[in-house]
Amino acid sequence: MTAVQDTPTGTITVRPVAGHIGADISDVDISRPLDERTVAEIRDALHRYKVIFFRDQVLDHATQIAFGRQFGELTYAHPHDDAPPTEHPEIFTIDPRRYEDRYGADFRKAIRRQYSYFNGWHTDVTAAVNPPAASILRADVVPEIGGDTQWTNLVSAYEGLSEPVRRFVDTLRAEHRYGGSRPAEDNSAYAKRINDNLLVAVHPVVRVHPVTGERALFVNPGFTSHIVDVSPAESRAILELLYAEITRPEYTVRFRWEAGSVAFWDNRATAHLAPRDIEHLDLQRRLHRITLIGDVPKGPDGRESDLVAGKPFTNEHTVVVD
Repeated sequence: MTAVQDTPTGTITVRPVAGHIGADISDVDISRPLDERTVAEIRDALHRYKVIFFRDQVLDHATQIAFGRQFGELTYAHPHDDAPPTEHPEIFTIDPRRYEDRYGADFRKAIRRQYSYFNGWHTDVTAAVNPPAASILRADVVPEIGGDTQWTNLVSAYEGLSEPVRRFVDTLRAEHRYGGSRPAEDNSAYAKRINDNLLVAVHPVVRVHPVTGERALFVNPGFTSHIVDVSPAESRAILELLYAEITRPEYTVRFRWEAGSVAFWDNRATAHLAPRDIEHLDLQRRLHRITLIGDVPKGPDGRESDLVAGKPFTNEHTVVVD
């Protein structure tokens, strides 16, 4: 892999930033409409490097949405967000103050602040039968210290398994659940919201990428509840093995946010980790995310995911609020 890759037209510059994942994209203003060749080059870089980063961009909600639409149709903001920005229902704002205002003190764990809906490793909205194909996250306000996000390459994680283990996990399926897994006695506003808007799907443990044909591990601690058709003990052991594999440091990249930074990741081939180093600090951190409508995953055997509860996640979405 070369240190710097210039595209054939010279319209953008792609600079890999880690051994298995991530590249910086420069020489492009993504606030403006892009020609077809530049869109194709950015898409190719996304598929190759799994997550790509842009710096010093000047975007608002409208231009972020316009940029995203050049790569596909956009989803509604989030399965549980009943108040996206006026006139921009595609925007999901990530800000701990929003969570605390909506769900109250019970959403705060001890003295820690949540800087994301889920602050562990996860792939976005995999509880839907058609998880988003990609996510685009724009930094608005970021702290001077901490708050980095990490991504991991799920294709590399799959390829790092031994061949017998790859053959085994190729045959497995797992339930992904957004809500319904909290204790029955949990009467918090957050628990009620996720249970009133239940999303559950069964996906292949190994997903075949619809564009590249690569196989990727498709489990994550944020949404995967269990491996189906095995015992609870076996499910825990299998998931523990796979979670350890997808979070190996060599498969990851860490991104330092600045105002004007944009991260664009392939949600079919990555998981990411929200910041954990600033949970004890009262800092301002606000980012805005859009997601591209995804396809229904397929496993190595060609079998598609199964819908268990909820509806496919598209631009037509309503949130039950009581």
